[in-house]
Amino acid sequence: QVQLVESGGDMVQAGGSLRLSCAASGIIFGTSDMGWYRQAPGKQRELVANISSSYRRYYADSVKGRFTIFRDNAKNTVYLQMNSLKPEDTAVYYCNADGVRQWVGTRDTYWGQGTQVTVSS
Repeated sequence: QVQLVESGGDMVQAGGSLRLSCAASGIIFGTSDMGWYRQAPGKQRELVANISSSYRRYYADSVKGRFTIFRDNAKNTVYLQMNSLKPEDTAVYYCNADGVRQWVGTRDTYWGQGTQVTVSS
């Protein structure tokens, strides 16, 4: 069974910082591409940042220079460091994995349950 467990969501004032964590199990983490998406009320889910198994990073224009994605393969965890938060960053943040399931060998896409980030002005 694949599990992606997010943590770190909170309520913070504009200009503040948060670090989200996503602990993965059931996939071969080192060969997985990992990402963070977010969905605000009434809006579509959007890609915030991702990091490939070879450490290539992508950021949405709206978060460039403020957010950093990084991974710790020894801990099977991907992080999203969010600085200079704005009210428009308010959303549920979802961890995403594109990886090979352990013991099964199939590649698929998996999602966490989400963690709420609220930024007040």
